[in-house]
Amino acid sequence: MLQEFEQFNKKLAELSKHVRIPLPVSNILWEHCIRLANRTLVEGYANVKKCSNEGRALMQLDYQQFLMKLEKLTDIRPIPDKEFVETYIKAYYLTENDMERWIKEHREYSTKQLTNLVNVCLGSHINKKARQKLLAAIDDMDRPKR
Repeated sequence: MLQEFEQFNKKLAELSKHVRIPLPVSNILWEHCIRLANRTLVEGYANVKKCSNEGRALMQLDYQQFLMKLEKLTDIRPIPDKEFVETYIKAYYLTENDMERWIKEHREYSTKQLTNLVNVCLGSHINKKARQKLLAAIDDMDRPKR
């Protein structure tokens, strides 16, 4: 993904040699690309089938490395949807008791993303009844209010 951003940066610089690109336009392009990349990362994490403690730590480390390199390519600050990714990764560390509250507070994530957190994070650490309760909380959020 970083290579794609490097290519984007080069192409934008090359284009700006021929056509003046106003800074606000350049910033909007960067913001949209970064936001899409961050949303894609969370979607990727939501496709994980298993995740050990080491895997969770690597997610955080990889994302921090991604941010460091991305920040060298662009002056956009704050990084769009950075918190969206970091909050999702941190949710992998939640306990059963904290997960239900977190789910209710974070409606910005899709049903699939929330369901995966319950299944992967808590996995074998909770009984079937507790898992069903958390999944029901996700379903309740998804239903339209009457």
